[in-house]
Amino acid sequence: MWFLIAGVGLLLLKYLEVGFVAEWSWWVVLSPFALAVLWWAWADATGYTKRKAMERMDQKKQQRLDRQREALGIKQRRR
Repeated sequence: MWFLIAGVGLLLLKYLEVGFVAEWSWWVVLSPFALAVLWWAWADATGYTKRKAMERMDQKKQQRLDRQREALGIKQRRR
């Protein structure tokens, strides 16, 4: 996501000819988009995306269980 934000920012600066970015090559300005594509390809190929989604789901599940236990008055076990 950061690559996309940087790419859009650089693209606007280049298009509006603001500052030193106006003198840069288009290859340099568009490179964050290529890096974003590489990042997403790597994340999908290695399972990073799926693993992070599963971690978020597990965290939400645990929070839901904790809220339900607290509402029922059940104390959590100490580990």
